[in-house]
Amino acid sequence: MEKIFKNKWIETVLRYLLGITFIYASIHKIAEPAEFAKIIYGYGLFPHIIINLAAIVLPFLELITGLALVLGIYPRSAATVIGALLLIFIAAISVNLIRGYEFDCGCFSFGHEGSTSSSVELLVRDSIYFIICFYLVRFPVERKWCLGKTK
Repeated sequence: MEKIFKNKWIETVLRYLLGITFIYASIHKIAEPAEFAKIIYGYGLFPHIIINLAAIVLPFLELITGLALVLGIYPRSAATVIGALLLIFIAAISVNLIRGYEFDCGCFSFGHEGSTSSSVELLVRDSIYFIICFYLVRFPVERKWCLGKTK
């Protein structure tokens, strides 16, 4: 059964999809860390002392792991880190959904009118990305051309 899921083309498409998504998501955050810090503050979940640090570190973590997926450099590790980030995002969005807050998640851009997605849409999108991460970690394809070879 496992061989059915180990398809190098599916794995490559999913790596590129997830990697490019996280690279794109990091660009605005890296360019405008103060705006991203305001969005993190808006979640109302994090201690004030770590908000600025998170606004600087998280986008670079997203960029590095996205590049790792696209380039095939330790893709299982990159997918694991992205999966952990997604779990944090899903938890934060869920808490705010329960609270009844609608907000700009800061995922792809911010400060633009109409950029706010509903919390349910965000949860569905992030859950799909998490399933992709799970697939990439659980069903790695043997590589002969990149770092992080399996088997």
